[in-house]
Amino acid sequence: MTEGVNMMSHNYKNISRIVPGSMADPKLSQHEIPEHQSASDHKSIIVGLYGIPGSGKSFLLNQLKQELGQTHFAFYEGSEMIGSVVPGGLDAFHSMEEQEKAHWRRCAIDTIGKNSADSGQVAVVAAHFMFWSEGQAAGCPVYTENDFKIFTHILYLDIPVKIVAQRCQDDTERGRSSASTSHLKEWQHQEKTELRHLCRRHNILFSLVSLYASLLNKVSMVLQDFRNHTENYNLSQAERRLDDAINDSRGQLETVLVLDADRTLAGADAGALYWEHISNLRPLEYSPSVLKELFSSPLGYSYTAFRQAVLLYEETANDQEFDALCQDVASKVTMHPEFVSLLQLVAEQKHVSAVVVTCGLRRVWDKVLEREGLSEKVKAVGGGRIADGFVVSDAVKGALIARLREVHHKRVWAFGDSPLDMDMLRKADRAFIVVGQEETRSKTMDAALADTIDYEGLQAHQVLLPSYASPRLDITKLPIIKLTESEFVNSLLGNRYTHDGLQFLCATDRNAAKLLATSMRNSAVAGPDLREAHRRVGWYLAVEFLTDVVGLEQSPIQHVLGRQTRGYQLFHEQQTTIVALMRGGEPMAFGVSDAFPLAMFVHAGEADDVKLHHLEGQLTVILVDSVINTGKTVVEFVKHIRKLHATIRIVVVAGVVQAQCVSGSGLSQTLARYAKLHLVALRLSDTKFTGSGTTDTGNRLFNTTHLL
Repeated sequence: MTEGVNMMSHNYKNISRIVPGSMADPKLSQHEIPEHQSASDHKSIIVGLYGIPGSGKSFLLNQLKQELGQTHFAFYEGSEMIGSVVPGGLDAFHSMEEQEKAHWRRCAIDTIGKNSADSGQVAVVAAHFMFWSEGQAAGCPVYTENDFKIFTHILYLDIPVKIVAQRCQDDTERGRSSASTSHLKEWQHQEKTELRHLCRRHNILFSLVSLYASLLNKVSMVLQDFRNHTENYNLSQAERRLDDAINDSRGQLETVLVLDADRTLAGADAGALYWEHISNLRPLEYSPSVLKELFSSPLGYSYTAFRQAVLLYEETANDQEFDALCQDVASKVTMHPEFVSLLQLVAEQKHVSAVVVTCGLRRVWDKVLEREGLSEKVKAVGGGRIADGFVVSDAVKGALIARLREVHHKRVWAFGDSPLDMDMLRKADRAFIVVGQEETRSKTMDAALADTIDYEGLQAHQVLLPSYASPRLDITKLPIIKLTESEFVNSLLGNRYTHDGLQFLCATDRNAAKLLATSMRNSAVAGPDLREAHRRVGWYLAVEFLTDVVGLEQSPIQHVLGRQTRGYQLFHEQQTTIVALMRGGEPMAFGVSDAFPLAMFVHAGEADDVKLHHLEGQLTVILVDSVINTGKTVVEFVKHIRKLHATIRIVVVAGVVQAQCVSGSGLSQTLARYAKLHLVALRLSDTKFTGSGTTDTGNRLFNTTHLL
């Protein structure tokens, strides 16, 4: 803390020249870095308000005094405080040697700290960090080691230097000397860099505040948060959010899946993508490795570090801009299809639910879950903004697991990928380690896992996503399990497995279906013409019904006028497999493929022709046949696919379905135990199709009616 002076004051000509990066107070260089404790765990909350002269610290301080009142807050001008403790006031202070000045600066900040401790008020102190006359090679820091013992938070007014220069020029009362914008910019940059570094060394929360139209409201909100936010408060808010997320109002819930987000639900890290995006927009201000630098600082992965991450996000954008940035990031995050399929199934259950608990950006994951159609049933617990009210650390994750088990009395299955997830994995009933590709997964997880398994008795399984990822440790120590295996799904859902059964959609009474069916039923139409008719039916059923069953997603296209515009495609079209049941289903399957050109296409003469690699990483499989009579073939294919992949959506498409097949003891009953199963047909018929020769559809399609 220092006194207020003219921006280019010559009163500091006797100060020893100290280059930026060195310590203004020699005692500061000997000051030990404190152990990790949250900034709000100090007895008092003392907030430094910094910025180069002309940033508006005094003006803002007076505004805050009016806005927040002085019941819970006390406001101090650094120069006035020094004048009050120095015998003879500021005039006497200015005539002192620098070493003596440093003593009185320490006395001033110590007095503020004592006042705050006695009153219980949050102290807000307008202070200077350094002075730097233009033409000098380096600035002269004027802070003391006591500043960094006593301050718990520091806000820096990051005001555009053109505005600062103009303010200095217009300020006739203080007689501030003018300075070039280039000098002010370098001065400001040096202060921000030094302060950010020092704050991380001394466990102080630091944030830039910019010249928003609502700067006063922004700083007031931040100060109120500093006043109220403690580690206990943080946990209580996270617990409240968890309680809302699981929503067990009917008391039927038995099991909760708790899932980490980044590099667990998806291969990507939303936080890293966010800062990569920001660094592209503002390369001179932020690097892509902002979070890596933060968590590798002395703060580590402490509660304070996660609070600091929130302040970094606050620096980058206002609420509206932040939401847009999160939308951009969410568009780059692709959930593992195995998790999408599993969570779709879980969303149908009353006795099992899922919640995403993330140390990262909740708003990104809200948008990802919404895109996948899961947001109504699967909620995200996490922070990213002050308005969220809390941050999620590894300790919070562990505490939430304990709450689910001990307070809500639920069975908990936890999924995570990094050491930050170890506490929740240890406390869960079942633990699953999601293992990604070696180049992107946590480099320290192997050691953490091995220690926890060997010395704490953790029993866990590993899930390889993608399936070709190399496993961690020894697979006898950490066995591999697949989320799509029937054994896994059955152990999760148990005997209370509920679903809607076979869903049947038919176009029989629609005029379009009547026109399309005419060519298919016309005995004069055969060979290429009949194949084309079937192809048109496949395309019609795909665009009219499958788009409702599966859904659509936006895709960018080039407009005929040369600009990019919005188009649509089947939801997760590239993660869709079309299976033509040979040979009669092929022409219709080609029509489905015409509608969904990005989907995989497979020929299958029998169920065993569908292999695991046709289903891995896929979300939907579409079985296409021209005619379903008894449904025997469909049942064989469905059972086979479910053995390979227990959670994939199956849609059966047919030109005509025999009526008895979908009623009574037909397909609906036979396939009743299978979830996520739809049957789509052009028409329903009472006729039993036992054709041969000239009446067999396959023979008519391929001109083989003369063969017996």
